[in-house]
Amino acid sequence: MSIIVDKVNYVYSPGNAYEKHALKDINLTINDGEFIGLIGHTGSGKSTLTQHLNGLMKATSGHIYYNGEDIYDKNYNMKTLRSKVGLVFQYPEHQLFETTVYKDVCFGPKNLGLDSIEVDVRTYDALKMVGLGDDMLDASPFELSGGQKRRVAIAGVLAMKPEVLILDEPTAGLDPKGRDEILEQIAKLHKESKITIILVSHSMEDIAKYADRLIVMNKGCIAFNDTPHGVFAHYKELEAMGLAAPQVTYVMNELINRGIRVSTAPTTVEEAKLEILRVLRA
Repeated sequence: MSIIVDKVNYVYSPGNAYEKHALKDINLTINDGEFIGLIGHTGSGKSTLTQHLNGLMKATSGHIYYNGEDIYDKNYNMKTLRSKVGLVFQYPEHQLFETTVYKDVCFGPKNLGLDSIEVDVRTYDALKMVGLGDDMLDASPFELSGGQKRRVAIAGVLAMKPEVLILDEPTAGLDPKGRDEILEQIAKLHKESKITIILVSHSMEDIAKYADRLIVMNKGCIAFNDTPHGVFAHYKELEAMGLAAPQVTYVMNELINRGIRVSTAPTTVEEAKLEILRVLRA
């Protein structure tokens, strides 16, 4: 098991008028190799939770275990944790600062104290993982498209060779083509490297297409923790939280209301198409 969150609470500004209980008794297990979707409205606690997973924030109470070790133990190496649990913030291209793509991507491995050959290998491999070729090495990251900048930023985290990759709204602000390209690269990375992915997103269609399990945050608590179908079956409860299911979920339920005996299990357009065709051919 990769990450265990045990009764974690977090309180912002404790003891004054701005006090806010952002996480409330969170219990969660994230297994090696999973692709998890993390969803919730603004202020639900999802970003606060992700920043606890690699030690950027420390719980007010509770424990977090990474591969069986309590990250709050006095002698725990937090630097190692952050190299193993990589976090890509929303709009990560705002964190690009070097003059070339190569220098930006190799910044992390260099700070690990690796030799120049290993730094080069990691940089080339990371760029390949996000679909960028060696011809991009000397390019200025500030002259790239929005989608390319996002890939360079993700490559910089991948060059650290994390075992867990957390992406906070990785497609925010991108056009549909750029969004699809980024998500396909993430899905390919998960399939080929077996890395654990935690994808934070507001897009139910994206989450439904790629994630194996969904965690829904609401008011600092975990409201649902299930397969996409299991979560979206509660679409009315999601609406009450300010969320929604994929459009496909509403379509399939409306077909049932009209007497067409389809399954509500599909969560993607392709799955819905196959289910409707199955019913029509029966």
